[in-house]
Amino acid sequence: MSSENTRNALPSWGNEVWLTRGQRRFIGTVVTIAVAGFLITWVVMLTPWPSALAIRAVFEKGGQDTAAEMEKYVTDAPLTEHHAVPVDGDADDAGITFDVYSPDDGDGDEPLPTIVWVHGGAWIAGSSTNVDPYLRILAAEGYTTVGLNYTVGPEATYPTAVHQLNDALATLDARAAEFRIDPERIVLAGDSAGAQLASQLAALSTNPAYAELLSIDPALDAGQLVGVVLNCGVYDLDAMSELTGVGAWGFKIALWGYTGDQDWSQRSSGATMSTIDFVTADFPDTYISGGNGDALTWIQSLPMHDRLLQQGVDVTSLFWPADHEPALPHEYQFHLDSVDAQAALVETLEFLAGVTG
Repeated sequence: MSSENTRNALPSWGNEVWLTRGQRRFIGTVVTIAVAGFLITWVVMLTPWPSALAIRAVFEKGGQDTAAEMEKYVTDAPLTEHHAVPVDGDADDAGITFDVYSPDDGDGDEPLPTIVWVHGGAWIAGSSTNVDPYLRILAAEGYTTVGLNYTVGPEATYPTAVHQLNDALATLDARAAEFRIDPERIVLAGDSAGAQLASQLAALSTNPAYAELLSIDPALDAGQLVGVVLNCGVYDLDAMSELTGVGAWGFKIALWGYTGDQDWSQRSSGATMSTIDFVTADFPDTYISGGNGDALTWIQSLPMHDRLLQQGVDVTSLFWPADHEPALPHEYQFHLDSVDAQAALVETLEFLAGVTG
């Protein structure tokens, strides 16, 4: 008798069930897959790390592609560049750096109005290299531009990044002459998660009660900030918690990784990250924009725009009708191949010229 036809009896409710060896192997495989699936699900439910790293890979690829797309729009204007400058601060700032660009125009000692940019990446990805081409484009227009880095989640949890960015601003303020920074004409800017962080830094500098709530001594005084640029940002975490779909799942995982708390919307992290609740009349003049194809525009940027107006802040906005074609995606302003991104760049430059004088 062949081995394949050899039978083994297994008890089942008092009867006998006969299985071939192949059937037993199949059942064993199914059980193994089921157990592995259970373990993976259990791990994913306990920690944001596996999902956050998968999301990071997607954001990293997108950031690199977008930076490459912007490169061809960088002019040949000569620039003075400083890369990977260390931040002065405590142990939590070890390895944190920033990049600086300014025109190489022969007036090397003259301070210039300065744009300090916080990169996006859903708080768990990205670096200043993703926005460096855009900063070089702006620097060629007569500004000093600075791209800040910070420790993303889950490697560090909130509010570590806010403290690091505040220390970076203190470093820029202390070394302003070295980098042609005009410390009295600073614009804070950011995209996506970086816009949330930029709005947070601006709120800290202009709302003493908010700074006290976070136990942060702001590096900059309100008078040093002349403007804020907010592109495709997040300002209300309660609204984020109500999103549905795959994109919403990604943002929720990212916020879990960044805050260290799966229930971030019900914790102090979610409350204090919601800068829509902490802007005051002293918040700097603001440029705010978002694409009509980006869900965050409708539940984040437009409500933030309205709240700033309610507070009496001078707001410049660039939004499109819901039926605008093509639908403009998240971070549309960096896709300079499109006429709408070019329009946003023109609007941004006009805003910067206005607030910096």
